[in-house]
Amino acid sequence: MRDTHVRRAAAAAALAFSAVSAQAEAPFSFAATPGKLPKDVVPLQYAAHLVPDIAGNSFSGSQTVDIDVVKATSTIMLNADNLEIDAASLSGNGIRQRKLTPVLDRKQQTLRFNLEQPLAPGRYQLALQFRGLINREGRGLFYVNYKAAGADKKLIATTMEPSDARRMLPTWDEPAFRARFKLTVDVPASFKAYSNTPIEKQETIAGGKQRISFGVTPKMPSYLVVLVAGEMERLAGKHGGVDIGIVTTEGKLGSANFALAATGDLLHYYNNYFGMPYPLPKLDQIAIPGGFNGAMENWGAIVYNESVLLYDPKKSPESVKKMTFEFNAHEVAHQWFGNLVTMAWWDNLWLNEGFASWMASKATEHFHPEWRPYLDGIAEREYVLNLDARKTTHPIQMKVENEEQAASAFDAITYEKGLAFLRMLEAYLGEEPFRKGIRAYMAKHQYSNTTSADLWRALEKASGKPVEKLASDWTLQPGYPLVKVEAACEDGKRKVTLSQEQFRLDEPAQEKRLWNVPLQVGTVNGKAWYTLLSGPSTTITQASCEGALVVDPHSVGYFRLQYDPASFQALAAQVPRLADTTRLKLLTDTWSLVSAGRMQLDAYLNLVSKYGDEPRLAVWESIIANLRTLDTVARGEPEQALVRRFLIGFARPKFAKLGWDEKQGEAPEDARLRALLANALARAGDQEAIAEGRARFARYLKDPASVSPSMIDFVTSVAGRHADAATYEVLAARSASAATGEERDRFGRALAGAQDPALAQRTLKMVLSPETPPDVIGDLVNGVANEHPDMAWSFAVANRDALMKNMDAIGSNRAFASIVAGSADPAHADMMEAYVGKNFGPDAVVEAERVGNGIRIRAAQKARLLPQVRAALK
Repeated sequence: MRDTHVRRAAAAAALAFSAVSAQAEAPFSFAATPGKLPKDVVPLQYAAHLVPDIAGNSFSGSQTVDIDVVKATSTIMLNADNLEIDAASLSGNGIRQRKLTPVLDRKQQTLRFNLEQPLAPGRYQLALQFRGLINREGRGLFYVNYKAAGADKKLIATTMEPSDARRMLPTWDEPAFRARFKLTVDVPASFKAYSNTPIEKQETIAGGKQRISFGVTPKMPSYLVVLVAGEMERLAGKHGGVDIGIVTTEGKLGSANFALAATGDLLHYYNNYFGMPYPLPKLDQIAIPGGFNGAMENWGAIVYNESVLLYDPKKSPESVKKMTFEFNAHEVAHQWFGNLVTMAWWDNLWLNEGFASWMASKATEHFHPEWRPYLDGIAEREYVLNLDARKTTHPIQMKVENEEQAASAFDAITYEKGLAFLRMLEAYLGEEPFRKGIRAYMAKHQYSNTTSADLWRALEKASGKPVEKLASDWTLQPGYPLVKVEAACEDGKRKVTLSQEQFRLDEPAQEKRLWNVPLQVGTVNGKAWYTLLSGPSTTITQASCEGALVVDPHSVGYFRLQYDPASFQALAAQVPRLADTTRLKLLTDTWSLVSAGRMQLDAYLNLVSKYGDEPRLAVWESIIANLRTLDTVARGEPEQALVRRFLIGFARPKFAKLGWDEKQGEAPEDARLRALLANALARAGDQEAIAEGRARFARYLKDPASVSPSMIDFVTSVAGRHADAATYEVLAARSASAATGEERDRFGRALAGAQDPALAQRTLKMVLSPETPPDVIGDLVNGVANEHPDMAWSFAVANRDALMKNMDAIGSNRAFASIVAGSADPAHADMMEAYVGKNFGPDAVVEAERVGNGIRIRAAQKARLLPQVRAALK
C-alpha cells in the first residue's frame, strides 16, 4: 500500500518502544507469530459467493472454508466485523453435517463456534451464510459514486489492509494465515468485474444480472483479496505471457497508455532482479475515481485512486507522470515483496513497505534518470529524519499488539526510514551481494511468511558481512546518530576523527544509544573508502591533506553530519564543484543543525547564497521548503516580512533566467523548476508573480490550452489563494464537473487555499455535502487549516461524527491531530491533545502526542530563530 498521506501523517511514538527488545528476533515460525487467533485451526481454501445490493449498499454472501484442524480443539475462531451470521455448519472427516451457533464478539472482531465435542485433527468444511454493508468509507467492500458523460454512476471496490477483509468475508484475517480464495459474485449485466485471478466462468442469471466466477488464487493472506465491479473499460497488453491491463471508468483509456507501458517495463525489470517471474497469469491495474487515497497492492489486481495512476500527456504536468510511475513501481514491487513473501505480523510491516519503496526508487532511477529520483529520495528523506529526531519517534520495527495498532504502523518511519536504511545497507554490502541475498530470500520463502531475521540471514550469507548486528541497530532502535567530523593535518597527513551521538530536535537523548554506522570518507570529487564507526568514536588517516574532506559523498547514510568549522568552510567554498548529492546533503544537514540550535541561522543563509544558480530541482525544493518553515514560524510577526524579502531576492534572478514560458527543447526539470519558483514567489507575496498567475488563470478559463501542463498547478493555486467570490464560484464549478480525479483534486486544493475567511467557511461547508467524495474530505479540512487553523478546528469539533464516518482505518487516528499539525502555537497542542484524549482511543492519542511534540518544537524554534532572523536579515 502506498498512501498519499503517509508523509504528512506519520504515526508516532512507539506503542511503546520500551516494549521492544533491542535484540534480534527469531526467524518466522507460524506457531510463535503474534495474533489474536488460535493456531490450532488453519484455513486452506475459501469458496465464497457474494450478492451485492448496489442500490441498497449491502450484500449477502455464503462460503465454504476447507480447514485443517492441526490439534484437537473444542473451539473454532476466526474474524468478522460488521457482519451478521445467518447460518453456520461443519462437516467432513467422518462427521455428519452439524449446525453451529455463532458467537460474535464485536469489540474483538471475532466469530467463535463452541463445539459440544472436541474436533479430532483432520480436514473439515465450515459453511457460512452472512450479510454485511457496502461502506461509504474505504474499508472492506465500499462504493464510489461518480459521473461519466454527465450521468450518475456507481461502482463497488475493496480495500482490505490491514484488517478489513473481515468486513466482507468471515476470515482468518491475520497475515500468517495464508489460504487460497475462489470468489464468485452476482452483479448487474452492464458491469465488468475484476479480482485477483482471471474470470473462469460467466453466465447470465435472472433479474438482469450475471454471475462471474474467478479462478483460484495462490496461497495468500486475506488482506490481498480484491473485488472491483462497475461499468469499466480495459486497455490490454501482454508481457512474457502475462495478461496486463489498465482498467478505468468509461472514457479514460486515453490516459492509460503510459501506465500500461510502465507496467510491462516494471514486470520485466522485477522478473530479472528477483530471479523469479511474476507468478500469476494476469495483472490488472484498476483506477477508480475515489473511495480511498493512494493504492493497494492486491495480488493480480492492484487498485488505485485514479489520480495516482492515470496520466494525460496533453493536460498533466510532468510531476503527475513521475508520481504515477512511482506509485506503479511501488505497487508492482509488492507483487513480490508482500504478496509472494509476506511479513509474519504487522510489527514487520516494513518488510512490505520499506522494501517496496526502496525497490520502486531503484526502478525509477533505472527507467527515468532524467527525473533524478535519487536526489528526490535524499530530499524526501529529510521529512522522516525530522520525525525521527524526536522523543515521539519509534523504531522501524515496532511492537504491534493488535490490528487496531496495525493501522498506525503505516507511517513515514515504516516507508521512508525503511527505504533509507536499505539504501545505506545496499551501498555498504555492494549491489551484487545485496541482490544475491534478496534472490535467495525470495526463493526460500515464496508463498510463505518471514521476519526480519530471515532476511538478515540471507543477506549475511550472500555478503559475508555482519548484517544482523548492523541491521538490529537501525531497525530495533529509534532515532539515528549525529556524526561529528573533526580533521587536523599532521606531517602532511589528514587525521579524521569521527564520533557519534544521538541527534535530537526536541531534548537531549537520555539513552546514549550507539549505532554501527557505515561511513564513506574521501575528498571532493576524489575517491572515498568505507569505515565502520561501531563505537563512540574512531580516527582514520588520509594519506594527504590535499582536497576538501567529504564524508558520505553520495548521501546514502541515514544520519546527520557536523563538520568542524574549517572543514565546513572548505566544503562551502566549493559549492559549484560539489557533486549533486554532496551539495544537497551539505544544505540539509546545515539546516537541521540550525533547527536544533547547533549552528546559527546566518551560517545557513550564507550557504544558501552560494546556490543562486543551482541547476537541480531537488536542491531548490529543499531550500524553498526550509525558507517556508522559517516563514511559518514567523507567521504574524514582523520577521516574516524579512524572510519573504530574502526568499524573493534569492529566487527571482533564477526565475528570470527561466522566464515565464517554456522554451523549445528545455529539460523537463527546468519546466518543473519554473513552476516551483513561481509558486514560491507568489506565496512569499511577490506581486508580479501573483498578478501573472491571476492573469493566466483568466486566460485559461477562455482557452485551457493557453496554460502549459507544467504551470497549471501554479495558476490554479494563485487563483484559489487570492480568490474573490466570483473566482471561487468558477473554481467550485470546475471541481464539481471535473472529468478526472487529477482535475478534481487540483481545483479542490485551490478552493481549500482561499485566504478570504468567508470563502474558507464555504469550503468547510462543502465537506459535509454528500456529493463530496470521502477520500478528499481530509484534504479539504487540512487545506483550510493551513490558512485558518482555528476555523478548521472549530468546524471539525462541531462536525466530528460526520467527519469520522468518512475516514478509513489509517486516517481515523490522524484526522484531528493533522488539522493543527502546522502550528507553532503550544496552545494548539494543548487543545488538540486534550480533545483527542477525551474523545478517541489510545492509538489516536499516540498520534496526537507526536503532533503536539512537533508544534512545541516549532514554538521553541520560533523563540530561538526570530532574533537570528533580525540579526541576519535586518
